[in-house]
Amino acid sequence: MTQKEYATISRVAGPLVFVEKTDPVGYGELVRIRLPDGTERLGQVLDTSTDVVVVQVFETTRGIDRGTRVRFLGDVVRLGVGEDLLGRVLNGRGVPIDGGPEIIPEKRVPVIGNAINPVARAPPENFIQTGISALDVTNTLVRGQKLPIFSGSGLPHNRIALQIARQAAVRDQSESFAIVFAGIGITQEEAQVFMREFEETGARSVVFLNLASDPAVERLLTPRLALTAAEHLAHDRGMHVLVILTDMTNYCEALREVGAARQEIPGRRGYPGYMYTDLASIYERAGIVKGRQGSITQIPILTMIGDDITHPIPDLTGYITEGQIVLSRELHRKGVYPPVDILPCLSRLMNNGIGKGKTRDDHRKVADQVFALYARGRDLRSLVAIIGEEALSDADRRSLAFADALEDRFVRQGSDDNRPVEESLDLAWELLSAFPDDELTRLTPELVAERKKGRST
Repeated sequence: MTQKEYATISRVAGPLVFVEKTDPVGYGELVRIRLPDGTERLGQVLDTSTDVVVVQVFETTRGIDRGTRVRFLGDVVRLGVGEDLLGRVLNGRGVPIDGGPEIIPEKRVPVIGNAINPVARAPPENFIQTGISALDVTNTLVRGQKLPIFSGSGLPHNRIALQIARQAAVRDQSESFAIVFAGIGITQEEAQVFMREFEETGARSVVFLNLASDPAVERLLTPRLALTAAEHLAHDRGMHVLVILTDMTNYCEALREVGAARQEIPGRRGYPGYMYTDLASIYERAGIVKGRQGSITQIPILTMIGDDITHPIPDLTGYITEGQIVLSRELHRKGVYPPVDILPCLSRLMNNGIGKGKTRDDHRKVADQVFALYARGRDLRSLVAIIGEEALSDADRRSLAFADALEDRFVRQGSDDNRPVEESLDLAWELLSAFPDDELTRLTPELVAERKKGRST
């Protein structure tokens, strides 16, 4: 059937074009826009009603006027997936930018996707080793989990993301593992760093890069493209896929910009009232589906505006996901990398992925003891500022020294330092050995005695 063209554009607002329609069109339908000079651009139906269709344009709306013609293509945005995806770098619209050949797809899949049905979910229970002690020991990442990183402007979250992408591995080496990385609203300099880095990871990665200079609406598409690629690798090819999305704050800013162009009634701090639902449509695509071999684990990274963890973006993200990794500006000022602040961090699925046969049978107790003594040492720093260290008891001095040692030797590590979890646990035991047995209240006497004899399993 011949597709109709409409020359009924009523107005243009930011990245949006408002078209008066005559025939019904569907949400998410692709749109081809032909300007009077013959150039063409692509768009997508964002909203449809009886009188008007709202189209978001993936490129600039400059030059679009009442003489521009619009054609609805009767299809949605799709990503060509297949074996050729691995090892490629694509832009935020899924077009290769690495100088390689065009991707020959095995099939083309809609990028909108669906959240995994809770009934179809299998519980995450397998450990993913990142090689970073502050994560592997105290805030363990579990296969199929959604574990965001809450950062701040100027903190090295991208460096951490690259380290995780480089080092992350499942324990069973016989299983296929892949990385899908999406840079959302990043600078050209950051994009060059990511491209150089992923050249080294080779054939196990797929990279999508949306630049800050690209249209804002493209940022709404990029994470969905990445997750569509991940779903193909996980569900069709049986791979375990780690998806890293940075920076979700840029995604939410684009969502707010589009909402303002549509003249929507704003919610908290000007963000759309449906931002929770929109973020959930991204985060809930991670997980394990019963009866399928692969899995999707997700690490969204976001910068907290003003370092405010109560800001709507981290606040809503925390509700949807299963924990958070919080980066500390204070540790960053001290020169500690990675500046992971252990105390406010949380991995809600940690207990499912650790223990005998997964990491080590002493893992949970060691993590609890490290957390308890570090929290005590941090509290004592404030007290020392008032009364001085001389007024502390010997036990308090040990806790104070432990907090310093933990940050300097356990949390601190090089960006190329890939520590096995056993090495990280041994390092924690070494730091805990400064305490007498009766102060190790989270460890059983049997476990302490066994460790002293060197028989920890």
